[in-house]
Amino acid sequence: MTEAKVIDKVAEEIRALSQPQGVGSAQANAQPSASAPGAGRQEARTSSPPSGMAEPAEPQPRETVVSPHPYATQLREKRLAAEANGRARRDTLLYLDGVTKSFDGFKAINNLSLVIEKGEMRAIIGPNGAGKTTMMDIITGKTRPDKGEVFFNGDVDLTRHDEAAIANMGIGRKFQKPTVFESHTIEDNIRLSLSGPRSVLEALVHRKDEPERARIEEILETIRLTAKRKTLAANLSHGQKQWLEIGMLLAQDPELLLVDEPVAGMTDAETEETARLLREIATTRSVVVVEHDMGFVRELGVKVTCLHEGSVLSEGTLDKVSADPKVIEVYLGR
Repeated sequence: MTEAKVIDKVAEEIRALSQPQGVGSAQANAQPSASAPGAGRQEARTSSPPSGMAEPAEPQPRETVVSPHPYATQLREKRLAAEANGRARRDTLLYLDGVTKSFDGFKAINNLSLVIEKGEMRAIIGPNGAGKTTMMDIITGKTRPDKGEVFFNGDVDLTRHDEAAIANMGIGRKFQKPTVFESHTIEDNIRLSLSGPRSVLEALVHRKDEPERARIEEILETIRLTAKRKTLAANLSHGQKQWLEIGMLLAQDPELLLVDEPVAGMTDAETEETARLLREIATTRSVVVVEHDMGFVRELGVKVTCLHEGSVLSEGTLDKVSADPKVIEVYLGR
């Protein structure tokens, strides 16, 4: 039986129990006694209203109000809360609520709640051990939370899917260390990563059609590697390998891109260019960037969330978060 039917059944029983008993006899007892002084005069007054006046309405029995059954109230409140939750997450791309994950008694994620809107870029900062990596593991299906909700695109429960399924849904993740096919050219790396049911051999030997060629050109331009398209990935600088891996993720056309410390080990020039690159990408999809470099985070110019001990410590603009005494104490220092 559904919760709604249970509530209706309990309400029906309550109404049956709430019907006034003996209404007729109560009204009869309320009539004045014939032996009472002035009874006849009272009856005359009530039975014959003055000419021109409306007949007075008969008094209605007062409705008895009965408090709802506790179980019905509990079910109703639970249903209303679920409906409110559904409305709240409907327009979001990523929705985490009350997420907790423990490893051998240590809470890596502790009642974490986080919302990423469609088309938003968010920077996640925090000290080592704050839960940043575990959070991304949970989002991508690598780790299951002990409790809490993790929804993608409003109604997709990510806790019910594995890594491969989640990647196919449109969530791409770039790890800190770039992983590219070093023995292949940049162009081949992008081609191998294009979404579609092809084997590695088929991807390398099949004839490119015009849409695929245009897509590869677009990605190469975005990641600043058009001029090096025939260069082996092994010959790229560290920063360029990072860009190539971002391009390989873009080839899969994700709606949400998770990027872990993209500028670690980059030169200052590469760091600045990476900030521009990610801002461009964020015009067409959502991006979550985990980073320790505060200069780079400032270049991104986006909302910042600081994690500590598995939950949100502070959130807002970088200036607001940087000035938060709690963030200064546990992360930025004085």
